[in-house]
Amino acid sequence: MLHKIPLRNILFLDIETVPQAASYEDLSEEARELWELKSRYRRKEEYTAAEFYENAGIWAEFGKIICISAGYFTGSGKQREFRIRSFSGEEEGLLRDFGCLLEEHFSSSGKMLCAHNGKEFDFPYLARRMLIHGIPLPPSLNLFGKKPWEIPHLDTMELWKFGDFKHYTSLRLMAHVLGIPSPKDDID
Repeated sequence: MLHKIPLRNILFLDIETVPQAASYEDLSEEARELWELKSRYRRKEEYTAAEFYENAGIWAEFGKIICISAGYFTGSGKQREFRIRSFSGEEEGLLRDFGCLLEEHFSSSGKMLCAHNGKEFDFPYLARRMLIHGIPLPPSLNLFGKKPWEIPHLDTMELWKFGDFKHYTSLRLMAHVLGIPSPKDDID
C-alpha cells in the first residue's frame, strides 16, 4: 500500500522541544502544583517534581517547540529533489510559519505528514501548541470527526512495529539496522 503513495505527497517532519520555563523555580505556584499532578504518574517516587522538571518538554502543557524540521520531495524521476526547511525562533512565529507551509503545500487530499512516533508525540504536540497560541489548526492536524483511515499521518515507528503493540524502536536504531545514515547522532 505504501508504494502507492507518491513521495512528493509526504511531508517528513521532526520537532524539538524543551521545558517552557528554565527551571521549576521559575514556574508560578499554580503551575508547580499542576506540574506535580501531571508528572506524578511518570516520575519515580525518589524524584521530586522539581527534580523531574527537566523532562517537562515532553508535555505540550509544560513544554514548547524550539525547532521544526521538515523535508519533502519535489519533481519526479531523476529530477526529484529533497528539500529541507527548518523553523526556529519564538514558538508562536515558528508555528505560524509551519502552518503556512502545511496550508500551501500539504492541505489537499492525498497529502500526508510523516514522523517517527508522530502519532504519539509530534502531531498532537504541534496541534496542542497551536491551540495554546490561538493558531487555527491546518486540516492535516485537525482530526476531529475523522475515521482512522481518513487521518493523513504516517508514523515510521508504527510501521516498523508490524502490529506488535509492545515494540519500541528509536529512529536512530531503525536507521542503523536499515543502513541509513542518521542525522540524529547528537540528540535523542
